[in-house]
Amino acid sequence: MSHDIPEEKLPEAQDASHGHEVAEHGDPFADPGLPAHEPRRTDIDERAAKRAERQVSLMFIVSMLATIGFIASYVIFPIDKIIYVFPLGHISALNFALGLTLGVALFCIGAGAVHWARTLMSDVEMPAERHAIEADDEVRNDVIEQFKTGAAESGFGRRKLLRNTLIGSMALVPLSGVVLLRDLGPLPEKKLDHTNWNEATPAKPIQLINMNTNQPMKAEDIVVGSLTFAKPEGLEDSDEDFQQRIAKDALMIVRIAPEDIKDAKSRELGFEGVLAYSKICTHVGCPISLYEQQTHHALCPCHQSTFDLSDGARVIFGPAGHPLPQLKITTDEKGFLVATGDFAKPVGPSFWERS
Repeated sequence: MSHDIPEEKLPEAQDASHGHEVAEHGDPFADPGLPAHEPRRTDIDERAAKRAERQVSLMFIVSMLATIGFIASYVIFPIDKIIYVFPLGHISALNFALGLTLGVALFCIGAGAVHWARTLMSDVEMPAERHAIEADDEVRNDVIEQFKTGAAESGFGRRKLLRNTLIGSMALVPLSGVVLLRDLGPLPEKKLDHTNWNEATPAKPIQLINMNTNQPMKAEDIVVGSLTFAKPEGLEDSDEDFQQRIAKDALMIVRIAPEDIKDAKSRELGFEGVLAYSKICTHVGCPISLYEQQTHHALCPCHQSTFDLSDGARVIFGPAGHPLPQLKITTDEKGFLVATGDFAKPVGPSFWERS
């Protein structure tokens, strides 16, 4: 259903430069055009423009300081430091400092750019008709000219304080990502080359402690075909660094009839057929826990690497590239099994080949 609209109800005709003349077409939904441009205070008052410039530059400077604070937080706050922040409660001091400083750095760059655009860059609206996606030479040249005009109106070249502080803040922010690489962990230095068995010497050996009973082990208590797990004397489950230490120190203790041990060097490192191998797989460091009594094969449950414990723990199947390191053991005057030194090679994955 349609109704005739009296002419006196139609919107008044507008200036041709701002839109179509509604009265001529009789269309109440015609394009009203753009309102007359109203200059901002910064457009007509250079003091206001300078003040806006200082405000934007201050935001960029704060961003730079926040980025520096982000980097400094890695040095100042230890990873395990906990603080109370209302209303968040107890949180990591390092995480709080990193989040706060990086948030301020990014916010100030964004807020400064927005404030710059709203107060100092040109805000004259320039309507353009839609055109084909592929522009012709005339349009491309026009875009280039508009870009040059926009660059000149933005004051990027003329307002050196703005330009330099923006470049400074944008140059510093990527350093946050570089510093984040520290989250991969501290450099291992020589920590992976040795275990805590390294403290053992022939004059001061370290006892092997059964991980199930937490008692010292005697050779006569280990029967042929059995598999037992051991740890160094003095390492307790309640120790703060227990997980870090046991990841390198854990042992597999097996007893094989001496005549069944194929590798002579392996036989020398053991005691009356009792052999002590690292429990850590040389593929990616999984703990080995499966043992076949008849074949003397130890199997890693993660990727099925298989080691022959009767032949120096050499790899007979799977992705592991090296045998399991063996620990030299003997007995003390009381008959308890002890270690007299560290593994001949680092335990775990074969990183040391590339170091």
